[in-house]
Amino acid sequence: MDPQLKNVKTEDLKEGLIKTDDLDAFLSQNSDSFDETDAQELLRSLLERSGLSKAELARRSGVSEVYVHQLFSGIRHPSRDRLICLALGMSVTLEEMQELLRRLGHAELYAKEKRDAIIIYGIAHGQTLQELNDNLFDRGAATLI
Repeated sequence: MDPQLKNVKTEDLKEGLIKTDDLDAFLSQNSDSFDETDAQELLRSLLERSGLSKAELARRSGVSEVYVHQLFSGIRHPSRDRLICLALGMSVTLEEMQELLRRLGHAELYAKEKRDAIIIYGIAHGQTLQELNDNLFDRGAATLI
């Protein structure tokens, strides 16, 4: 998330939106509170930070190199599971994973859902995609790939 954004809680923004009679004024007054970072830009920054090539990301995330190139060029939109695989390949934090899922229009990982709980555990403990898939399989949950 952009550190230059005004430190306004999401809940406060939502309450303000509900209470306001003038949407344009509200949007103008809070313009620096909205995160308009493009999802592709977020993916690119995470890839850059990881120091991986697209080929290495493809290998670590279990997807084809062609798919990774199409994703980063905006041709493909990853499914939730595919996005989780890519994020695991880049060794993202749980917070970054949730942000990626939100930005790309997917449900965040939910700790009360068994499969998601196993994925959260795997991310928090730095598991590889293979280790996480083994944990999912061993516990009767659908694997990511």
